[in-house]
Amino acid sequence: MSSTPLLRFSTISEYHRAAGLPKPPHPLISVVRMENVNMPIAEIPFRLVGDFYWISMKRKQHIKFRYGQQTSGFDEGVLFFMSPGQLFGVESVEQVANFQKPEGWMILIHPDFLWNTSLAKNIRQYEFFSYSVNEALYLSEKEELMLTAIVNQIEHEYSTAIDHFSQDVIIAQLELLLTYSQRFYQRQFITHKKANHELLTRLEDYLSSYFNSGALASQGLPSVTRIAETLNISPGYLSSILKTLTGQNMQQHLHHKLIELAKEKLTTTNLSISEIAYELGFEHLQSFSKLFKTKTNLSPLEFRTSFN
Repeated sequence: MSSTPLLRFSTISEYHRAAGLPKPPHPLISVVRMENVNMPIAEIPFRLVGDFYWISMKRKQHIKFRYGQQTSGFDEGVLFFMSPGQLFGVESVEQVANFQKPEGWMILIHPDFLWNTSLAKNIRQYEFFSYSVNEALYLSEKEELMLTAIVNQIEHEYSTAIDHFSQDVIIAQLELLLTYSQRFYQRQFITHKKANHELLTRLEDYLSSYFNSGALASQGLPSVTRIAETLNISPGYLSSILKTLTGQNMQQHLHHKLIELAKEKLTTTNLSISEIAYELGFEHLQSFSKLFKTKTNLSPLEFRTSFN
C-alpha cells in the first residue's frame, strides 16, 4: 500500500469535509453515522491518519480494511479503537455493483477536548487503543444497544445548548463507554478460550525455541513487540490476553520462564553462577542474583546448595 494515497486530518472538521458531511456542531467531538459518510468508491484504496481518537462500530459492509499490518472485513457489528496518528486504510470494495453503505457510528474525539479532564491521562490505560483491527471487539446485540445508547446521549449533549456542565457530562459518558468496552473485551477473552489458548501455545513454543537457541546470551530477553510480531498480533492485545488468562504481564511471564531455566541450570550443570548469568543474557552477575532472590527468596548459590 506504499503507493496508496495518504489522507491526513489534523482536525475533525477536515475529516467532515472529506467525508461529505456537514460542519460538526462541536469542533472537538463528533458522532458520525456511517450511512452519511460519502467517500467515493473511485477513490479506494486510500489510507488515512487522524490527529484525534477514533472509536468506530461498523456492520454489514463489503469493504476490506487495513489497520496496522492486518486486513479484515466487517460483516458483523464490531468495535475498534484508534489513537491519534495511527494509520487506517480502505483497501478494496467487494461486490461494488451491489455496494451498500455500512451501518454503525463513529466517535471522533480531539485530544484538546480531553484537556484538564480525568480522561486526559486515564485514556492511556485502555490498551485496546493499540489493538489491531483483527483484534476488534465483537459485540452481542445487547452490548451493541448499550453502547449505541451512550453514543446517542453524547451526540444529544453536544448538539444542544452548551453550558458549564456539557464537557463533564460528555466525559462521563465517554468513560462509561470505555469501561463497558473494557468489560466486553474481558468477556471476549474468556468466551474465545480455544483461540486464546492456541495463542498461548504458540507463545510458549516461541519462547521455548528462543530460550533453547542460545539467543539469550547475545540478544537478551525478546521484547514484547518482537514477540507480538512473531505471533502476528499487536503487543497490547498479547499483554491483555496473557494478563487475563495467567494473571501475569509479559515481563512477569518472561522472568518466570527465565528463573525456571536458571533453576534447571543450577541443578543439572556444573556451570558457575557467573556463566549461567551470562547464558541467560545478564551483563552483570549482581543483576541476575538480585532477580533470582526476588523471585525465589534464595540467592543462586543458596538454591544450588539446597540441592546438594
